[in-house]
Amino acid sequence: MNAIHPVLSAQQQKNKKVTKKKINPYKDIEVFDYLDYKFLEKFINDQGKILPRRLTGVTPKQQRQIAKAVKYARHLALLPFVAQDIG
Repeated sequence: MNAIHPVLSAQQQKNKKVTKKKINPYKDIEVFDYLDYKFLEKFINDQGKILPRRLTGVTPKQQRQIAKAVKYARHLALLPFVAQDIG
C-alpha cells in the first residue's frame, strides 16, 4: 500500500485519539486591557512566555490581542520579560 492516503484498518481507527474542543472562557471579552496585569498573568507561564492558544482556549483574534497586550504591559514594566531565577 504505497498510496498517499491509505485506508485505516479498524484497529488503527480505534487507536486514533479524539480531541475534545475547548470552550472559549473569554468569549464575551472584545478588548483585553494591557493595564490589567493580574488578568494577563493567566496567559503567561512561570518563565514569562505567552501561552499558546491550544492551552488557553481562546480564538485566534483574541490570541493576537492578548499577545499585543502582554507586550505592551512588558514595555510598561507591569509584567516581566523573563521570570527571575530563584536558585
